[in-house]
Amino acid sequence: MNNLILFVNSFLSYLLLFVIMIGLVVIACIIGVKMRKSKDAKLAAEAAMEKEDAVEN
Repeated sequence: MNNLILFVNSFLSYLLLFVIMIGLVVIACIIGVKMRKSKDAKLAAEAAMEKEDAVEN
């Protein structure tokens, strides 16, 4: 019985660690996507400004 309790305790500890790691990966992916979208929007705005300047000249 003691071995079973130790096994369950160890299993739950590793399960909790796994859940925390998955959560961190998801948060990192969300932050990366937001940063990439922001960069793409900034580049698109700069390209539009350059195109507008070229048309005016």
